Amino acid sequence: MTEDDEDRADALFHALADRTRRDIMRRVLAGEHSVSTLAGNYDMSFAAVQKHVAVLERAGLLTKRRHGREQLASGDVAAVRSVGSMLTELEQVWRGRIARIDDLIATDQED
Repeated sequence: MTEDDEDRADALFHALADRTRRDIMRRVLAGEHSVSTLAGNYDMSFAAVQKHVAVLERAGLLTKRRHGREQLASGDVAAVRSVGSMLTELEQVWRGRIARIDDLIATDQED
């Protein structure tokens, strides 16, 4: 991975590390929502929800557009798939490491 790829991965995983942001993503992937409607789902201030949405937007996981006085948020399915791809890649690395450890243990037991 390049340094840009690593920075992107950091931003994506940071954005998804928070439970509220993951819930916001579930909602906006199901359909476009106004930020004020999203805020009504949480026991926190509108400004706090705006900050969560901003983190997701900076990570590229959602986009916002203005419709009159409302800001509408939509999830970016391609960005979410890229997170899945990164996790699959990490899983393959770890499975390879575990297989090598298993091989070393088997070889050690034979000796």
